[in-house]
Amino acid sequence: MPSIVISDTSCLILFHKIRHLNLLQEVYDNIITTPEVADEFSENLPEWIRIEKVKDKKYQEFLETQVDLGEASAIALAKEMDNPLLLLDDLKARKLAGKLNLKYTGTLGVINKAKQLGVIDAIRPLIERILLTDFRISENVVNELLKLNNEIARPQ
Repeated sequence: MPSIVISDTSCLILFHKIRHLNLLQEVYDNIITTPEVADEFSENLPEWIRIEKVKDKKYQEFLETQVDLGEASAIALAKEMDNPLLLLDDLKARKLAGKLNLKYTGTLGVINKAKQLGVIDAIRPLIERILLTDFRISENVVNELLKLNNEIARPQ
């Protein structure tokens, strides 16, 4: 289990929309985000999410040429820490994190981890709630995740 988890805005927003923001705390002990992400989130963050500033603003500014402000700040902060896990949903940001040798997962990865740890009994109810939002997930990804967790795939 990673000792530090750094969240981007999209994961926070999505868990907030489906009313499961607390799932992050139940799966991971130490969750951090940046002031930029907190601003993008535009809701009050729970006290268990710590806000930390990026020290190397020049590096963050460079990353902003490739991804948005929140993602750039989360990635820059991750580079300043020892072996963190990044929570990113955006494909471009995930590719950049991979190139920088950073570990990452996304909202669906957190839900999968919650099921593995026994924090939730089933992933389907959460996925169904996500599908009611504007978050895009391919039907193949949904069905693979359901099968992986021994839950019945959605009809195509």
